[in-house]
Amino acid sequence: MNVDPTKVASILQRHRSFVLTTHVNPDGDGLGSEIAIEDWLLAQGKDVTIINFSPTPLVYRFLDSRNSIQVFDSSIHGKVISGAEVVLVLDTNNPDRLRTMKDAIMQSSALKVCIDHHLNPAPFASEYLLDDEATSTGEIVYHLLRKLEGEHLSPQAAKALYCAIMTDTGSFRYPRVDPETHRIVAHLIECGADPVAIFQEVYERWSTGRVQLLGKALAGIDTSYGGSLAHLTITREMLRSTGTLEEDTDNFTTYPMSIAGVKAGILFLEMENGVKISFRSKGDVPINMLAQEFGGGGHKNAAGARIFDRNLAAVEKDVLNAAKKFISP
Repeated sequence: MNVDPTKVASILQRHRSFVLTTHVNPDGDGLGSEIAIEDWLLAQGKDVTIINFSPTPLVYRFLDSRNSIQVFDSSIHGKVISGAEVVLVLDTNNPDRLRTMKDAIMQSSALKVCIDHHLNPAPFASEYLLDDEATSTGEIVYHLLRKLEGEHLSPQAAKALYCAIMTDTGSFRYPRVDPETHRIVAHLIECGADPVAIFQEVYERWSTGRVQLLGKALAGIDTSYGGSLAHLTITREMLRSTGTLEEDTDNFTTYPMSIAGVKAGILFLEMENGVKISFRSKGDVPINMLAQEFGGGGHKNAAGARIFDRNLAAVEKDVLNAAKKFISP
């Protein structure tokens, strides 16, 4: 692990043109980290372009006050990526999660920098700033900007990083939250982050369809192994009937974990060509090891996987059977 931001700080200071990106279906952590770094780079007069494979989910668009985040188009952005001096990959350590952007980035002669807090980084970048003990990539970026900027961070960067840390800690309730986490967010509030407004934007701007989708999902929630495992399923038909998208299932894993006695929760989301699986657990249950059995990965208590070209029922059966060795009544 490299937790010293000195080298990456030097790269940001020395170079002039940057492309920033994050993983497919970006979340508050990836997007907040992008916006915070963009804000600092622009203040230094640098040339910065944020390009993501997926559009920004509605609940996070408030972060992009400059309307600067672009959706990848190979005919437009191939030249931008190939011409950049530095490509910053944020909140993922595997280029496969950049989808069709991967080839353009890997073929670019740009210096590639990965900033992330997940396990098992792939060997694709020139420089890594990694800390798998951090609550979020936003926390790592916070320390990077403190290295560059000192005590004062801009209100825009503070808002973006507060959102990054808040969303990736489940509103400060996940196991890695400690006194240092609260000291960081206290400083972000001092720099201009509004915790009430940010929470409202992320968690209190749901569409009617999203609420209806949650209702349908919760109606089918079930438990296994003596109540130690809770799981729910969202089908393509449920998405269609409520007019919702994959991004509308964000944070739905909270609900299986709220059942008394549950040690692990699983969300199955039926995709057009397979199934997306989100895993959560408590305490010493290594749910990332279960995710690894299905080609995924993540943290000990939070992980994910995508299985392509298999039907939902078969995936559910296999995953629930495989969970038995990790979940005891």
